[in-house]
Amino acid sequence: MTGSVQPFISTVMGSLDSKGRVCIPAAYRQVLAAQNTAGLYVCPSFSETALEAFGQSLMDAVHARLSGQDPFFSAAHDDEATAVISRTQLLVSDDQGRVRLPDAMIEHAGLKDAVAFVGLAQKFQIWDAARYLPVQAEALARVKARMDRARNGSGE
Repeated sequence: MTGSVQPFISTVMGSLDSKGRVCIPAAYRQVLAAQNTAGLYVCPSFSETALEAFGQSLMDAVHARLSGQDPFFSAAHDDEATAVISRTQLLVSDDQGRVRLPDAMIEHAGLKDAVAFVGLAQKFQIWDAARYLPVQAEALARVKARMDRARNGSGE
């Protein structure tokens, strides 16, 4: 990936409508459009109760990474492809920037009415808003603890 790719930034609140649609934040749609992504790629996170969303740049990077491995005799290839590629769907947005999330993904992330779009540079996550608040607090506490250890000379 090149350094010129715009990052997904900020945390933006949104909603899940009764038809299972979310409106992708305008700033995120601009990043996706700059990557020539026909919508957005979404997959269930394999480490969080959230959805991973990303554009063509990250998909190209994942594909390049997998291309360096033997597709028939590499267990790592199959594990990584199963975790990401086989579970990813390309969702096309409508004129208002809405996408219909598959029911299984809504269930995986436990999405209710309020959702949080969490910018994480190369990707963003879609969380149930209430479920995300403690996750954010825990991440900030870990960063603070690492900074405190570094200041005290015990680094990591």
